[in-house]
Amino acid sequence: MANFVKIETVKTQSEAETLAWAESFAKKLSQGSVIALYGTLGAGKTVISRGICKGLGFSGQVNSPTYTIVHEYPNAAIPIYHLDLYRLPPHADLDEIGVDYYASQKGITLIEWPERLDDESILTHKIEIQIEDEQRIIQCSVKN
Repeated sequence: MANFVKIETVKTQSEAETLAWAESFAKKLSQGSVIALYGTLGAGKTVISRGICKGLGFSGQVNSPTYTIVHEYPNAAIPIYHLDLYRLPPHADLDEIGVDYYASQKGITLIEWPERLDDESILTHKIEIQIEDEQRIIQCSVKN
């Protein structure tokens, strides 16, 4: 299991603030970054994904790939691979989906519901979202 070090904690009061934070966070990412997005249903994982995509220059629509499992956004400054593992059973055969393939590409990989991964070694960043008193507390960690 990889060690992660907390690098930032922010509180946002609205979806617009969360989106703006994610857009600026995207500027800290580089090719090969794999970001795990942890949080309950409705916590804001897809909003953060949308902000990261916007921050990387993607201007199209970003929705959670809940049913398709993967959305690719090749028209950004850096290709973006957006995965949602929610519908997969724990310990599913992720090789069939190609999680390692996407993580090894020269793009940015966003993974919603990374709890389904058996091995976190591919992750470079973790974003954990909690909701408290109608605000989002976003904690970012980076692989040590």
